[in-house]
Formats: sequence, C-alpha cells, structure tokens
Amino acid sequence: MDIHAVKTSYARWAPVYDRTFGVATHVGRQTAVDYINAQKGTQVLEVGVGTGLALPLYRNDLRVTGVDFSDEMLAKARKKVRDLELTQVTALKQMDARDLSFADNSFDAVAAMHIVSVVPEPERVVAEMARVCKPGGKIVITNHFAREAGFLSLVERISAPFANVLGWHSDFDIQTVLQAPELQIIEKETLPPMGLMTFLVLQKSVG
Repeated sequence: MDIHAVKTSYARWAPVYDRTFGVATHVGRQTAVDYINAQKGTQVLEVGVGTGLALPLYRNDLRVTGVDFSDEMLAKARKKVRDLELTQVTALKQMDARDLSFADNSFDAVAAMHIVSVVPEPERVVAEMARVCKPGGKIVITNHFAREAGFLSLVERISAPFANVLGWHSDFDIQTVLQAPELQIIEKETLPPMGLMTFLVLQKSVG
C-alpha cells in the first residue's frame, strides 16, 4: 500500500473513524490494552495511535507514547488527551512506522491495533517494533488476517485490489508479521465479531 494513499485514506476517514471502524474494532482494542495493563513494565508505544481511541483504556501509571502518520488522526488524539486529561499519555508524534525515531530497546510493550494491514512494508514496520521493544518485552497486535478457505476468504480476495481505496488489505497474510527472527508467538486467539479479528502477542527474545 502506498504511503500517500494511506495518508489520503485516513484524512478522509478521520472525521467519522470513531463511529465506524472505531466501533467495529473495539473488542480488539480493549483486549490488547487489557493485556498490556496486566504487564509489569510501564513504557508503552502505540504504533498507529489514530484518533486515540485506546488511550483512555491504559492504566494511569503507564507512560504511553503514540505515533501515527496521519496529522488529521493525531489532531483528534491530542484533543482526547486534553479533554479527558489523560496523564498516562506522555507524547503523540507524527512518524512513519517504518522508521521509528526511538532508540533500540526503549519500550516494555509495543501495541499495533488494526494497523499492520494498512501500512506500506508491514514487515519493515514489525521489524522496527521489534527493534524498539526491550528484550523480553511484548508486541501486541490485533488485526484482521486472511482466511485460508470459505466464503469470507473469497470476499477478501475480491476486495484486495481496492486496498488503497478501502485503506486496508482484506487479504493480509499473518505470516507477514511473523518474519522477525527475534519474535516468538506466545498468545494467539480469534476475536468477535465472527472471528474476523485476531489477537496476537509476540515476545522479543532475551539475548
């Protein structure tokens, strides 16, 4: 997916995102943040923070940094932080997820909720998330991944050519996010509605 197409798509969706995709992806978002809240570490990076829908869900003592490529989305996230007085949010930055401007091993947990199928070069994005995650830290992903068979699999393949218009890849293969050798799957489960979304936790190896 082209980065300019992503920027244009999310500028278009920003005004209505919370009431459309935001509603459809709530379960995944809540599941991901609940998992992070149960961990011991406090330094959290949310890649693709969007309009900031997940930000109020993080526990108050965390130190959450959010990044997104869309200025329009970030403007809405910043408004949420101000209006809701979200003291756990330490920074919201405009950034390309393929080239994160953070030092190696900076975060205890890295979250990517419903974004790995909308970014260009997702393998590179996951590699960057792995780089900035501390050894032993968790990368928490919620996303739709392509089905191997059935009617919905056919729908996904038919929709695939319209990725730049839709703003996401309907036929996204889970293997795309499993290529970083230092990451190991420790949790994987399907989420409602109809198992369309997957909750995935990857742990970075120690040493």
